[in-house]
Amino acid sequence: MKAPKTDAIASAKVEIVKIVGEPYLIDQDSEKAAFEHEWRGHYRNLKAAFVAVPGNTQEVSSVVKICNRFKIPMIPQGGNTGLVAAGVPHGEGSEVIISVKRLKSVRSIDPLENTIVVDAGCTLQQVQDAADDADRLFPLSIGSQGTCQIGGNIGSNAGGITVLRYGNMRELVLGLEVVLPDGEIWHGLRRLRKDNTGYDLKQLFIGGEGTLGVVTAAVLKLFPKPAAKITGFLGLESPHHALQCLSTLRESSGEWLTSFEIMPRAGVELVIENYSACRDPLPDGNYPWYVLFEIAPSTKNEAFQTDIEAILAEGFEEELILDAVIAQSEQQSAQLWQIRETLVEAQKIPGASIKHDVSVPVSKVPEFLERAYDVCQKVVPGCRPLPFGHLGDGNIHYNVSQPADMKHENYMEFMHAMNEEVHNIVVELGGSISAEHGIGYLKIAENLRFKPEIEVTLMRKIKKALDPDGLMNPGKMVPID
Repeated sequence: MKAPKTDAIASAKVEIVKIVGEPYLIDQDSEKAAFEHEWRGHYRNLKAAFVAVPGNTQEVSSVVKICNRFKIPMIPQGGNTGLVAAGVPHGEGSEVIISVKRLKSVRSIDPLENTIVVDAGCTLQQVQDAADDADRLFPLSIGSQGTCQIGGNIGSNAGGITVLRYGNMRELVLGLEVVLPDGEIWHGLRRLRKDNTGYDLKQLFIGGEGTLGVVTAAVLKLFPKPAAKITGFLGLESPHHALQCLSTLRESSGEWLTSFEIMPRAGVELVIENYSACRDPLPDGNYPWYVLFEIAPSTKNEAFQTDIEAILAEGFEEELILDAVIAQSEQQSAQLWQIRETLVEAQKIPGASIKHDVSVPVSKVPEFLERAYDVCQKVVPGCRPLPFGHLGDGNIHYNVSQPADMKHENYMEFMHAMNEEVHNIVVELGGSISAEHGIGYLKIAENLRFKPEIEVTLMRKIKKALDPDGLMNPGKMVPID
């Protein structure tokens, strides 16, 4: 779409500052930088015309109406922790970022019906804490939960480590309040578990990356707190053995199995060698693969841990498990989880990394890992795959570090070729090239390459119907031109 004229931006700014107040219209380069920054650094020199920070839903509506009237593109933004450049400008300086960070109230909480109503600018940690204070659980858990915001979690359909039991954000939302691209407000904050009166409109905005409107509030599901927690760390020979362990634990614990994470030895070594707070939980052997699992019983059952230990003992006898440890305290459980959480940061140590957030059917994960390793070695001999992630739901973060003897800039020249090869395998196995990070600007071309034409057509029709001028987060997820 055509960039708005400079005088249109200037006129809109005059009107918007009257709505939000001078402190909340940010147009100085030094102050805009935090909103324009793309977390992974793939895109440089990103510039917005200015940043508007409304203080409530009505102010969001007014800002959107003004931008719509002047035909100025808008970028809804939460905590700006996204990984696919969905919440940042393109760089022309012609877009307005609408930050919801001032919308941070917990509007209400009802422990009896297990719901909480929150503003979109609440951090995930804030919602977790509010639920905890009411003796309830909001189960979404991701690494950026201290800074990411609920609006962004909804826009990206966030997943994390508890999807196996509770589902991703799409399953955790009951209702939404949304400012549409023309500035009208959809008041959809329903707390109903059943509502069969037409299209489930909220689902258009969950995972929509702000391309159809600005989410300003949500009704979220809460759950009773688990009565106990069993955290285990296993040393295994292969992902095939991990898959067998997953099946066994699901049979024995059912829906109580909350998390099931897989990591390679190379990843665990990176953590324990570079972070003094982390210790090898299984120091007697260097096992090719590791699994971190958590089971959270809903009822008190003192014999349940004994049952799990007996199941693991059978795994030893069958040579399915090479070594194992069960946390004996909250502190030890936290130490085991610290290894998994620190792995994300530790991957920066070997240098540049080409990252893939993919999902395949759970039963296909071992095949994917084997085939992906082979094709990556063909593209860049000597590259160092560090795959890890949520084996329980088939979501693997297939990240590939540069060879030790290759320069950063030379390695990143192979990103497109490696993406193509890895994604070809994913799609062939019936998977998705984006499991929980979204599409944004980073994956829009790849998504169009694999998405069935009928699905792309339907997405464009929905976008055109709700945002005919293409003003809401243009150039993200799906182009309309």
